[in-house]
This record gives sequence, structure tokens and C-alpha cells, in this order.
Amino acid sequence: MTSGSNRVLDELAKLVTDAAGAAQGVRREMETALRSQGERVLNTLDVVQREDFEAVRELAIKARAENSELVAKIEALEARIATLEAHSGAHQDEKADSDAKSKGKS
Repeated sequence: MTSGSNRVLDELAKLVTDAAGAAQGVRREMETALRSQGERVLNTLDVVQREDFEAVRELAIKARAENSELVAKIEALEARIATLEAHSGAHQDEKADSDAKSKGKS
């Protein structure tokens, strides 16, 4: 009876092992089907893929940095123009005073 019950237990163990393998196969199959269905749904919703999102995000970060640099350059140039205009205006005032004095002497 021992060999008969061992054989039954061996067959039962083999059956359980086969069932576990089949269950894992079904699980993988379900995961694949769900992933595929999820991708189809996302494609119909026009949802952007992660790689594309990250690429655009990096471009936006770079553009912001460049924009900040350009703003700083513009502000520096505006300050320089204001200084030059102030200097030029003072020089023109001196010239006008000098011209007025010259006309007054003539």
C-alpha cells in the first residue's frame, strides 16, 4: 500500500506542479492582454508616451534657461543704452550751451 500511496502522492504532486505552471502561463497571458488593451486605450485617448514627454520636458528646461540668459543680456544692453543716451544727452546740452554762448558773443 505504501508504494501505491507514494505513486498517488507523486501523481498529485505532478498534477499540482502542472497546474501551477499552467496558472503562471495564464497569468502571463492575462498580463500581456491587459497591457495590450491598455496601450490601445491610451492610443485612442492621444496620451503622450513617457519618452516623448521626457524629451519635450528637457527641451522646455533648456529653453527656459536660454530665455533667462537672453533676458539678462537684454537688461544689460538696455542699461548700457540708457547710460550712453544719458552721456550723449549731457554732451549735447554742453554743446548747446557752448553754441549759445558763441552766438551771444557775435
